[in-house]
Amino acid sequence: MISPLLPAPCSLAFPSCPHLLIPKLAILEIEQHDILKMSLKSFPLLENLRPWLTVLAVTWLLASLGLGWLVNSILFIVGLLLLAPVIAFFGFRWWLQRNLVVDQCPVCRYEFTGLNNSQLQCPNCGEQLLVQSGHFRRFTPDGTIDVTAVEVPAKSLED
Repeated sequence: MISPLLPAPCSLAFPSCPHLLIPKLAILEIEQHDILKMSLKSFPLLENLRPWLTVLAVTWLLASLGLGWLVNSILFIVGLLLLAPVIAFFGFRWWLQRNLVVDQCPVCRYEFTGLNNSQLQCPNCGEQLLVQSGHFRRFTPDGTIDVTAVEVPAKSLED
C-alpha cells in the first residue's frame, strides 16, 4: 500500500527510504518538545499560588484605576472577620473569670457555681441565694427569721 503523503516510489514496506526518515525525525522532535514543555502542573508551587497571583493582579488593576479605597475596604472587612472571633473568645474568657463564682450555700454548705450579681436557687436545699462580691448570700434580708408552722392539736380545758 502506498501512502498518499509520500512520493510514489516510497512505501511503508521500505522503511529505509530517505523520505520516511524526515517524518520520523519530526515526530521525535515533537515528542521531545512535549516532554520539555513547561506547564503549571509540573510546578505544584505555582499551581497553588495561581489563585493568589490572580487576586494580586486584580487588586493591582483596581488600585491603578483609582479604586484603592474599594480594595482597602475589602481588606479591612476580611481582617475584621478574621480577628473578631479571636477577640470575642479571649474577651468571653476574661468576662467568665471575673463573673464566675464558686462558693458554698450558706444554709447547707453545698458547693456549686453561679454568676456574680445574680439570683439563683441552691440545687441541694432549694434556698434562694444572691451572688454578691464573689460569695453566696441568702436572699432574705438580715433580721428575717424563717419559721415553719406546725399544727398542734388543741385540747380544751374542760376535758
